[in-house]
Amino acid sequence: QVQLVESGGGSVQSGGSLRLSCATSGYTYRSYRMTWFRQAPGKEREGVATITSDGSTMYADSVKGRFTISQDNAKKTLYLQMNSLKPEDTAMYYCALSAFAPIPLRSSYYKYWGQGTQVTVSS
Repeated sequence: QVQLVESGGGSVQSGGSLRLSCATSGYTYRSYRMTWFRQAPGKEREGVATITSDGSTMYADSVKGRFTISQDNAKKTLYLQMNSLKPEDTAMYYCALSAFAPIPLRSSYYKYWGQGTQVTVSS
C-alpha cells in the first residue's frame, strides 16, 4: 500500500521560508514522478513543482526561482524548499505520486496523494 505523509507546513510572514517534506512508502517501481500541488480556498488545485526518478525538475511560473524541489532516495522523502514566500502562496500543499504523467503539473494524472499540510503566509 502506497502512503505519502507531508509535514513542515506552518505560518510565516511574507519573505520567510519553509521546507515541506513528504515521506513515502510502499511504492516499488523504479520509475516515477512526484509533484507538489497546492490548493487555496475557492481555487483549483495547482501543480507547483515536479521531479522524476532521474532527478529532472519543472516548476510553475508562479514559484520559479523561489521554490526548489528535491528528493532523498535513501530516505524515500520528497522536499519542497520555499523561499521568499508571499501571501498568495497560502494554501494546503499536497505531494502526489504517479508512474507516468504526460502533463506533469496536471492533478488528474496522479493516483497517490498525501493528506496535505497547511502553509499560511501573512503580509
